[in-house]
Parts: sequence; C-alpha cells; structure tokens
Amino acid sequence: MAMKKKEIILWVLVALALAANIWLPKQHRKYSWERDLSQRLAADFCATREEVKDYVKNYIPDVTDAQIDEWTASGKLENMQIGKETRYFNHAGPNLFRIVPELVEIKAKAEGEAQGTLSGRRKDDADIIPLIRADVADAIAAGSDNPYLAQKKRIRFSYSITVPANTLRRGSTLRCWLPFPRQDVAKQTDIKLIRAGIDSVDIPESRIVHSDPACHHSSIYFETKVKEGRSTTFYEVFEYTLAGEWHPIDPETVLPYDKNSELYKENTSERSNIVFSDRIRSIADSLTRGIDNPYLQAKAIFTWVDAFPWASAREYSTIENIPEYVLTNGHGDCGQVTLLFMTLCRAKGIPTRWQSGFSCHPNGQNLHDWCEAYFEGCGWVPVDQSFGVSSYSDYFYFGGLDPYRLIVNNDFSGELSPAKKYPRSETVDFQRGEVEWEGGNLYFNQWDYEFNVEFLD
Repeated sequence: MAMKKKEIILWVLVALALAANIWLPKQHRKYSWERDLSQRLAADFCATREEVKDYVKNYIPDVTDAQIDEWTASGKLENMQIGKETRYFNHAGPNLFRIVPELVEIKAKAEGEAQGTLSGRRKDDADIIPLIRADVADAIAAGSDNPYLAQKKRIRFSYSITVPANTLRRGSTLRCWLPFPRQDVAKQTDIKLIRAGIDSVDIPESRIVHSDPACHHSSIYFETKVKEGRSTTFYEVFEYTLAGEWHPIDPETVLPYDKNSELYKENTSERSNIVFSDRIRSIADSLTRGIDNPYLQAKAIFTWVDAFPWASAREYSTIENIPEYVLTNGHGDCGQVTLLFMTLCRAKGIPTRWQSGFSCHPNGQNLHDWCEAYFEGCGWVPVDQSFGVSSYSDYFYFGGLDPYRLIVNNDFSGELSPAKKYPRSETVDFQRGEVEWEGGNLYFNQWDYEFNVEFLD
C-alpha cells in the first residue's frame, strides 16, 4: 500500500511538471543569449525560396531559378542558413527592388511611378520642404542667430503596446517601458503627459515611473498582473511642441577641436557599433583626402553615405557591427546609415552622437534615427543621413532638422530606467518600447504596438 502512495505522488509530480511546461512560456527556462539570438534570427529569416520567388514574379513574371540563385549568392536576396535550410529575410523580396537599380525601374514602371521614385529614398510630404525653405529664408533675411526656426508644431502623440491573451500565465507581472519625449532638448518643449493607463483605465501619476533625466532613453514605466484569458494594453497620450532647426555654417568659422575636452574624447571614441576597422579608416581617409576643415570633411562623408539606398532592416540586435553590415551589403535603413556616418566621422576625429525617436511628417509617420555632429565654435548640429542631400533639400538635413519629429533618445545601447532584467528586444535603439516579465523578455513578435499623431496647430 505504501508503494502505491509513492507511485501516486510520483505521478502527481510528473503531471505538475508537464502542466508547468505547457502553461509557462519558453522564457521561463534559464536565460541564454545564444538561444535568444537564434530565435530572433529565425523570426527575421522566415521566408522560403518559393515565397521570395512568388514576390519577384509580381514584377518579373518569367524570373528564372538561375536569377534567384544569382541574387541569393550575391546577397542581394538576403539569406541565412537556419538549421538545414536556406531561409530568406522576410523583406528580402521588396528590398531586392530597392537596391538593384534596374529592378527599381522595373517596379516603378509596373506601379506607374515616375522612374527612380522607388529607390528607397524617403519621400517627404510635398508641403513640408517649401515650408522649411520659406522659414529658413525668413531667418536668413532677418539675420537671426537663433537656430530654432519660427515654424513650430504642437503634436499630440498616442502610443500603446498590447500583449495578447494567454501569452503568459495568470498572475505573472508584466513590466512595460513606453517611449516619452526627452525634456533636455532645447527645440522640444512644453511636454505634457495627458494620460496613461492599462486596459482603458487611466492610472494615477504616482504609479508611473519617469526615466532618470540622465538616461539616454526617455520612457515612462509601469507594471501590472496578467489576467487569465485577457490581453493587456499599456497606453499613453502626451503633447509636445517642436521647432525646426537650421545652422548655416561658414566653414571658415569652424575652430580647431579641444582634443583634451571630455566632449571630444567621449564622442570620438570607439564603442559597440562604432569600430575603426581598417576598411572604415581607409574609406574615411579617402573621402577626406586634401580636406582639412572638419565641417567640409563631414560634408564629404555625408554626401558619400547618401548614395547607399534605403532598404528595410533586420533587427539591429542580430547584427554584430552595423556600419560594416552596410558596407558589405550596400544598403541600410535610417539608423544603419546614421551609424556608418557617425563611425566615419569619429574615425577622422569629428565628434558625433546619436539621436532618434519618430518622424511625424503628414502621411509619413514612422520610427526614425538621425544624429548630431559637433563643430568647434558652432556647437552641435543635426544631421539626418537618410533624408540625405537630395534635390528638394539642398543639404538642409546636414545642419538642419524639420519640426516633424519626436526625440526620445540621445544615445544608443544604454540602460533603461528603471533597468531591465533581461536583454532588450531592441538592444541598440529604443522606440517601440520594451516588455518583460519575471521569467524573461517578451520579443517583438509576442506583442503589438500602435501610435497616432495629431497636429494641434
């Protein structure tokens, strides 16, 4: 009889272990970055050869296997070995028609666009640039020394993150960080949190934790317990005012750097994703050969990087060295080309620092990254590498920034405040927010985000 009791106890323990394995998410296992990275790569490289070929057929109906093989071997169709299979980046098909010039034109013709408009270059709303140009012209005519343009925008920004029902066990604690406007940026002012809450219920300000002002990633944080069979939505609504910015710099006024200053040392140094490889040094030297003025050196680098076409990016956390990735693959999104510009400048002793958040242009709202460059005697000036030179801006984005932004970050790859226990879903940037529970991080494919921009003036 005693033996039977032991057997019953054993079977109960086995049943409990099985139940735990069913109801607890995989993150409950002891955390491993190697396993985490493999899961992230599998999420990005999830397209099959057949799916990619079917996409290409939309524009090249008679595409051959030999062509697919050629684009695969060259990396123009970005791919990776996942297990025993060759898998393609989930945006490999669309990217092919952004980075190969002859295919850009094929897609443009098929969609009735003017040739070259689908090269991946970000397209602005037609009304934005004339407004900026007019404001800049007025500022120059008035002889104003104020870099912040009279043109301002009052914006109401709504943001939410939703974790679907049954993602976690009932009673688990969900921790959430939502992006929030930086309050230490001169052109971004009058910031006001209207409301924030969970599941359509506003929560008191006392339960909301604002990030430390010194933190490089500006956020608000709150947490809640998971309810059985119910999704969880964290939300915020805030307003802010943003001014355009323009620094018309005369290169002759740029002074030699104080190379002993902390500003110079910190912003010309190497770090993660800013590595002075032999290739980086060689390119930086080649682009600036015969140019001594740091402003003109940076402008030459800006012009050269501008030639890289925009393409949808895999998650930054899966790339060991982003600038080298751009050089190898011949394309990059806004943050990738920004890091390339920053690295090339720093390799020549020109201070640069990261800035990012959202672009809030009418009909063109998205996550967005840019940076700032420092010129002695002029100070920090904005540089939006992915908006580039282009005929509509005449280098406006080399020293200028339009008033359609939300500035969240003044550096990359920093700690959140309060700190996360597990590695972030986005280990470089911070825009979509972050979610974790006591057992691990919740990756981007485990929750959804939405945002809305409303202009109040």
